This record gives sequence, C-alpha cells and structure tokens, in this order.
Amino acid sequence: MTAHAIRRMTLHVVSVSAATRWMFIRLQRADGRIGCGEATLNGKEAAVRDAAERFSTGALSASVDNPEAFAADVVPADLAEAAVVSAIDQALWDLHAIDAGARLVDVLGGAQRETIAIYANINRRTRVRTPEAFAHSARDAMAAGFDALKIAPFDEVDPRRCAAGDGSTAMRAGLDRIAAVRAVAGPDRRLMVDCHWRFDEATARELVDAAAALGVYWIECPLPESLDNIPALVRLRKQANALGIRLAGMEQGIRFDAFRPFCEAGAYDVMMPDVKYVGGLMEMLRCGQALTRHGVAISLHNPSGPICHAASLHAAAALDVFDILEVQFDESPLFDRLVTDALPPHVAGQSALPSRPGLGIHLDAALLDEHADGSATVWDA
Repeated sequence: MTAHAIRRMTLHVVSVSAATRWMFIRLQRADGRIGCGEATLNGKEAAVRDAAERFSTGALSASVDNPEAFAADVVPADLAEAAVVSAIDQALWDLHAIDAGARLVDVLGGAQRETIAIYANINRRTRVRTPEAFAHSARDAMAAGFDALKIAPFDEVDPRRCAAGDGSTAMRAGLDRIAAVRAVAGPDRRLMVDCHWRFDEATARELVDAAAALGVYWIECPLPESLDNIPALVRLRKQANALGIRLAGMEQGIRFDAFRPFCEAGAYDVMMPDVKYVGGLMEMLRCGQALTRHGVAISLHNPSGPICHAASLHAAAALDVFDILEVQFDESPLFDRLVTDALPPHVAGQSALPSRPGLGIHLDAALLDEHADGSATVWDA
C-alpha cells in the first residue's frame, strides 16, 4: 500500500438534538492524512449506513490524484446513495486540495468571489413553536449579523389535511409565525418561507396571497416535486411573481438530470442544489452552469453540519453566478465545537471563505466519539 492509498473509511453519526443527527464520512490514507465529507440525511441514518457499505470498496480504491472519477462513475439510485457518494467525493477533494496546499475552491477552478452572501435558517433552533419564540429567534439571528432569515412555519399542514379541505385552517398558525418574524425583522429584510412539500395547489394558492401581504421574499417547496406537479408549480410561480414573490425548490435534486425538467418548464425562480445530494462537487459546478443558462438563480441548500457548510462555501465561491447561501443558525454549539479550526465568521450577511488548505476545517475525533449516536462504522482496505 502506497502512502497516498486510502486505507480506512469511517462513518460517524453525531447526535445534535432530538430532531437532528449529522453524518460524516472520513477517509484516512496510509500516511495518516484524513479527508472529510458530510452525508447528513435526517431520519434515514440506517439507509445511509447501508449505502456506505455498498460504496466502501469503491471509496477505498479511489484515487486522490483524480478525485472527480469516483462520483463521475456512479449514478446514485436514491437520496441515501447520493448522500454517501457526495460525502466520499467531498473527502477525496479535501485530500486532493490538502496535497496541493490549496483551498478547495482553488482546485475546483478558482474563486469567483471571496465572500458569500448568507441567510439564517432559524427553524431548528426554534424548538418552542409559538410566534413569540420564532420572533425571539429572529432577533437573535439579526443580533448575530444576519439580515435575511428563513423559517419553516407550517407544522400543522400536511397533504392529507389539504386533500380533506382543511388546509386553509391548518396554515393559520404558520401565517401567525411568519407575521411575528416580519414584525421584528422590519419591512426590508428578506424573509423566506419553507413549506417542506406540505401543500396542494389549491391551498398553496391561498398561501401565496397571504404571503404577499406579509412581504415574503420566496416560498420554498410548496408542493411535492414530482413530474406530475410541474404544471401546478408553473402556475404557482406565475401567481407568486405577479405579487413580487419568488418560488424556490429542488433541494433534493440528484445530478442535473433531476433539475432539467423543472428548468425547461420554468417551475422555479430559484433552485437549491445541496452539496450532500447533488452527486459530487464537479456535478455541483456543472449543475450551476446549467441552471444559469436557464435563467435560474442558485441558492445552495445548507441546513446541516459544519463540513457541509465549509464545502458549500467553497462551491458557492466557485460558481460563476451565485445568489445566497443558507446557514443553519444556532441549532447546536457543536456546529463550531466539532471542528478543530474555526469556521469563517459572518459579518453583515456575508461569510468569508475558509483559508486553510482543503475544506479548511477538520473534525475533532474526540468530540465525534463523545457525541456519537452509536459506534462509528469502519471499513478497512
């Protein structure tokens, strides 16, 4: 075994909260150097473990000198496989950039920008789901330097209630939460609303009208993203645009093939590829180029752990055109504590890029073990 050969792959699951578990893949070479990737897929931890088992042989034989090859040769069958493939790809690129003594963005083709516009997702840190608690989270995020916010306020809405004609009643609590955040945020800050695919078209049309009165900047994932729903999304986008609202979605797209029909139909103003699911960092850049050609704004989905955040910063910097990056605000102190090098600070709604080689951060092995949700899974060459 040569010094650059990968000798071990490890999958770590970290308990963050009752609702969240982060999943990380580390690739360790024979010379001891470690590359990191993130495969977080909440509620699907067992499926991710199974997918990691299937891809372990390929990961252990992958070349750090040609990091793109591993993901390029794989077509993930589902989101769990996409998460594993993307995490292995991140780890390979991390090692490749460290070997070059370069930042990840530089080996991806170079930075198109040195700071990234960011917004705070305050949803998961708001464990008490009252309007007052959402308003408190918004104040905290603004005090921390964020000037754009996102919430997912529609806990009571689901497709069953919408189908039964009860969607209008069910969404009232969510509208109250939006109103509370808008009241403390003021009229000029961007306020985004994530619907997590809970609505049907009729109820979503009511939501669009209500959201316009509350100054919502974009509505995200109102309907399940099936091909059958594309015409309904096109109609919703037209309605939303007429009221000054953008429609966003596609956070779970795997390779550009998943995005293509939504692009060609004009379903969304904004699409949100995720470095954890898109199928590799080079696939992210190809996807970004294609979205730009279709006139779609790009805002990377990034609501999870610190490795995804670092990889997302580098990817956002490498894209030719970029809008704004999601940041999971204050869900857990582990976001900062779990890494041995400080993540870049954010100032006035902007984040700098990590400056050290590779991703620019490393996972703390002792804290991974301390906060593990079960034992790490290890595959050796």
